[in-house]
Amino acid sequence: MLFVEYPKCTTCQKAKKFLDDHGATYEDRHIKEQNPTADELRAWWGKSGLPLKKFFNTSGLQYKALGLKDKLPNMTEEEQLALLATDGMLVKRPVLVGEEFVLVGFRAEQWEEQLKKL
Repeated sequence: MLFVEYPKCTTCQKAKKFLDDHGATYEDRHIKEQNPTADELRAWWGKSGLPLKKFFNTSGLQYKALGLKDKLPNMTEEEQLALLATDGMLVKRPVLVGEEFVLVGFRAEQWEEQLKKL
């Protein structure tokens, strides 16, 4: 699995501890140093079954500074993916990517359910 995080994010820290406590094997990736590409985001979005808006860090400073609350509804999905690929801080985190699934954000029950399937 790939664990995409921002190490200073407390939610990411909780998620990482959760994975470690459950003995999960994963590759760790710093979202700001290795920003996801548009192709990666497109693939993750497809696997997640989530609306693309769920991939945006709506509480982030960058999201607010760019006024994305008002701009996103008028952007195409390709434009949104391209925008997400410009700055890892726009992406909601953590992201857990497996072969058959993608989880965005950390909800312990959801993550536990997914790990049981592995």
